[in-house]
Amino acid sequence: MVGMESSGDPDQDRVVASPGDGDAVGDADGSATGAPAEASAAVRAARRGPGVVTTIGILLVCLGLAGLGWIGYQYYGTNAPAERAASVEMQSLREQWRSPGAGGGATATPATAAPPSVGASPAATSTPDDRPAASPLGAAMALIRIPRFGATYEKPILVGTSDAALARGVAWYETTARPGQLGNFALAGHRVTNGEPFARLLELQVGDEVIVETRDYVYTYVVDTPPATLTVTDVDTWVLDPVPGKQDVPPTRALITLTTCQDLFHSPDRSVGFGHLTQTTKK
Repeated sequence: MVGMESSGDPDQDRVVASPGDGDAVGDADGSATGAPAEASAAVRAARRGPGVVTTIGILLVCLGLAGLGWIGYQYYGTNAPAERAASVEMQSLREQWRSPGAGGGATATPATAAPPSVGASPAATSTPDDRPAASPLGAAMALIRIPRFGATYEKPILVGTSDAALARGVAWYETTARPGQLGNFALAGHRVTNGEPFARLLELQVGDEVIVETRDYVYTYVVDTPPATLTVTDVDTWVLDPVPGKQDVPPTRALITLTTCQDLFHSPDRSVGFGHLTQTTKK
C-alpha cells in the first residue's frame, strides 16, 4: 500500500511504499509472475486441438463401439426381421396350396408302378412326378416341423442356399433330392442370427422326428446320426451325396441331411445330422 512518512518538515515529507506492496505487483526483485505466460500457453494448446495420440485413441474407441454394434445387430437385430419374413413365407405358401391348380412346392409322389428297391424307405419314390420340380430359387417350397423343438416350431423351407433364403427360413440344397424322393434331401439353416431356425439342432437325438410338409404329402423322417456327433468342414460336400460318403452308390432309401454352423461364430466347421424316411401321408 502507499503511505506518507513525515520528518516533521513538510517540505521533506515523501511518499514511500510499504514492504507488503511488492507482493501485490511483483516479486521482490521486481520481476513479473509466470501466471500470464502459463495462461497464454494454455490458450495456444486449446487452439491447436487434441494431439495425435488422443485422436487415434478416439478413433479406436469409435471403431470398437461400431464393431460391437455390428456384432450385436448380427446376433440379435437380424432375428426379429427374419422371423417376420419366415411367417410371411409360410402364410403365402399355405395360401398358394389352397389355390386351385397351385403348382408351388416341391414334392414327390410315392411310387405305385413298381415296389421300391430293397432297403427303400416306405413310400419313397424313385422318380419325381410330372409336376414342376420345385418353386423358383428363393421361394418357399415346404414346411418343416421338429417336435423336439416344441409344439409350435415350424419354419419354411426355401429353394436354394443363398443368403436371402437363409435369412427367411431353412434352405434346401436344390441339387439334392426333393422331399420323399429316393436319395438325399439336404437342408441348411442358421444356428445363430437371421431367425436361428436351427438354433437347437445339436439337441436332436437318435429317433427324433423331422416332419416335412409339401402341398400334397407329409413326410416323416427319423434321425439316425445326431448333428452333435458329426462335424465336417464347409468343403466336405460328400454329406450332400445321394448316399452320403458313397458317391458312386445309387440310392435305395429316401434320406434327409441337416446342416448348420458348428460354432456360435463364423468358422468353416459344420454340424451334420442324417436321417431316413419312415412314413408318407397323403393330405
